Amino acid sequence: MPSILDGITDPGQLKSLSLRELETLAEELRARIIDTCAANGGHVAPSLGVVELTIALHRVFDSPKDKIVWDVGHQAYAHKLLTGRKERFGTLRTQGGISGFPKRAESPHDCFDVGHSSTSISAGVGFAVGRDLKKGRNKVLAVIGDGAMTGGLAFEGLNHAGELNKDLVVILNDNEMSISENVGALSNLLSRTITSEYVHRAKKDLEAFLEGLPMFGRSVLKIAKRAEESLKTLFTPGMLFEAFGFEYIGPIDGHDIPKLLETLENVKRFDDAVLIHVLTRKGKGYPPAEANPSLFHGVGPFDVKTGKVHKGKGGAASYTGVFGETIKRLAQEDERIVAITAAMPDGTGLTPFAKEFPERFFDVGIAEQHAVTFAAGLAAEGFKPVVALYSSFLQRGFDQLCHDVCLQDLPVVFAIDRAGVVGSDGPTHHGVFDLSYLRAIPGLTVMAPKDENELQHMMVTALSLEGPAALRYPRGNGLGVPMDQILTPLAIGKGERLQDGKDGAILAVGAMVEPARQAAAALAEEGIEVAVMNARFVKPLDTELILDLARTGLLVTVEDNVVQGGFGTAILELLEEHEVTGVRVVRLGYPDAFVEQGEQADLKAAYGLDAAGIARAVRAACEGRRAAAPVKRSELPAVPEQPHA
Repeated sequence: MPSILDGITDPGQLKSLSLRELETLAEELRARIIDTCAANGGHVAPSLGVVELTIALHRVFDSPKDKIVWDVGHQAYAHKLLTGRKERFGTLRTQGGISGFPKRAESPHDCFDVGHSSTSISAGVGFAVGRDLKKGRNKVLAVIGDGAMTGGLAFEGLNHAGELNKDLVVILNDNEMSISENVGALSNLLSRTITSEYVHRAKKDLEAFLEGLPMFGRSVLKIAKRAEESLKTLFTPGMLFEAFGFEYIGPIDGHDIPKLLETLENVKRFDDAVLIHVLTRKGKGYPPAEANPSLFHGVGPFDVKTGKVHKGKGGAASYTGVFGETIKRLAQEDERIVAITAAMPDGTGLTPFAKEFPERFFDVGIAEQHAVTFAAGLAAEGFKPVVALYSSFLQRGFDQLCHDVCLQDLPVVFAIDRAGVVGSDGPTHHGVFDLSYLRAIPGLTVMAPKDENELQHMMVTALSLEGPAALRYPRGNGLGVPMDQILTPLAIGKGERLQDGKDGAILAVGAMVEPARQAAAALAEEGIEVAVMNARFVKPLDTELILDLARTGLLVTVEDNVVQGGFGTAILELLEEHEVTGVRVVRLGYPDAFVEQGEQADLKAAYGLDAAGIARAVRAACEGRRAAAPVKRSELPAVPEQPHA
C-alpha cells in the first residue's frame, strides 16, 4: 500500500484526503518521527503529542498565507514533514541538516524563528496587527503549550491581544491530561455549543442589543455574562482567558481529528481573539514516550523497539551531575542555601537536591526573570540562593540580574549550565554570549572551571562571597580527574599558571584549558615553548599573572564564547589600561555570527577551538613574529604587586 506521507509535497493536499486517510497519515508521521529521532535524537514526546493537531491545522488553514506560529518549536516535526521537508528529514538536528526548530530560512511555512518559550502570542499579535495595517485577510494562529504559558511574556502577549481584540487564534496545547473523563465530556459539550458559528453570532448580536437598551440593558447583560461564566468556571479555566478578552473554547480532545476539524472550521469564521484549549498526551502513539515523557522530551538516539536510550561514551561524571551533588552536599552544611530553577530540575542536576530539601527547592516554571528577582528577594532576607539555568536561558533574565541582583550587591549565585556550544539544538541554545554580557555588569564575579573538580571549589567560592557570583560550565562529561573531598574557596581573581614557556602564552578559560594544554604539548614537540594559564576568573582578572605572561610578547586567548566583549577583549583592555605595548594578542573564540547546529567536537574543530586549532593559531603567530623586531623586556612595565584575596 503506498504511503500517504510520501505523496504529500504541500500541506494544501491534506484538504482532499478522507478522514480515514488523515488518520493513516497520523500513524505515518509518528513512525517517521520516531525512526528519525531514534537515529539522531530529538524532541520525541512533544512532537508526537501534536500530530493530529498539526494535521488539522494544515487541513483547515492555508499555510503559508495563514501564519502558524509555534511556541518553542520543539513540537514542529510533523509540521516540517508536511511542508516539503520530508526528503531531508533524516538530516534533522545534524550539521548542515534541517533544524530541530522552525526556521524562516528553511521554509516559507516557518513564519517565525523560535527555540525559547513563551514567544508565540506576542509574535502572533505582531503578525495580526501587521496584517490589518496591510489590509490583509489571512488568519494568524499561535500554538503554545501549557508549560510555555507559565512564562511572563505569554501573559504580556495575552494582555495586549485581548485589549486589541484582533483576529487571532491562540491554541493552548495542554498535555498534562489532568481533566477527568466526566468533566471532559461536559467540557466538550460546552465547546460544541460555544463554537457553533450561529451561536457565536447570536451571542454577539444579543450583547449588542442588550447594551443598547436604556436603563436596564447593561445590568441584564452583566447578569447573563455572570451566569455563563459561572457555569464555565465550574469545569474549565475559561474565566482566566475571558478576563484577558479572549473567547474561550474547550477543552477538546487534541487527538480527535473530527472534533479538531469541526472546531477549527468554526473558529476560522470568527474575527476576534479566540483561545482554543486542546488536551493532548506527550509521546502519544509510542508507549516508551507515553510512559516516560520527561525522558523523551529531548532524548539522544534510542532503540525503537524497546525505547532504551543508547549509552553514551561513559567515563567521567557530567558537569551537571557534579554541580547537583556539590550543592546538595553544601546544603547539608548550610541551611541558608536554597536552589532555584526555571522548569529544568533534571536538566540542571537539581533533582537530588529537590528530593532531599523539598522546602528549599523552587521550580518557578518557565520564568527566568522571576527566578532571578525571586532569588534577589531571598538573598535580601539572608539566604544563599543558587539559580541554576542554561546559559542561553539566562539571557532572558539579564535585566533582573543587573538591576535586581548586582545593583544591590546581593549574594546570589548563578550556576550557568550549557555554556559554550551545546550541539544539535543549534543557535537558539548555544551559550556563547554569557562571558560578554556578564563581565559588563559591575560587582559580579565570573568564574569558569577547567574541570569538574575545580567546579566543586568554585561552588564553595561563590557561596562564600558577600556579593553576586556566576560560574559557567559546559554540557557533557568532565575530564575524569580525581575529586577532592575537602573543598576550599579559591583566591578571588587569581589564575593558575599550568606551565611556563618563552615563545608565548595561551590564556584559556574553563573548558578550553584542556585543549590549550594539549596544543602546548604538541607545539613543544616542534620546539615551540608556550606557557599555559588557567584563567579561572574572567572577572576580576589576574592582572599580575597576565602582565608577567605578556613579557613573552605573545598572548593567545581561548574561550568558548564570542570574541566580541569576551575574555580576549578583557585582556586587551587590561593591556591598554597598563599601557603595555609590543605584545601581540590573538583572540580565539566564536565570530560575530550565530553558530549553527552540529556536534560539540565538530563545531569546536570548525572554529579552531580544539587542540589542533589552538596549536595552528599559536604556530602562525610565532611564524609571523619571526620577521618582526623582537619585543624588548624593558618596554614592558613592571608587574604591579597585588595582594592575594
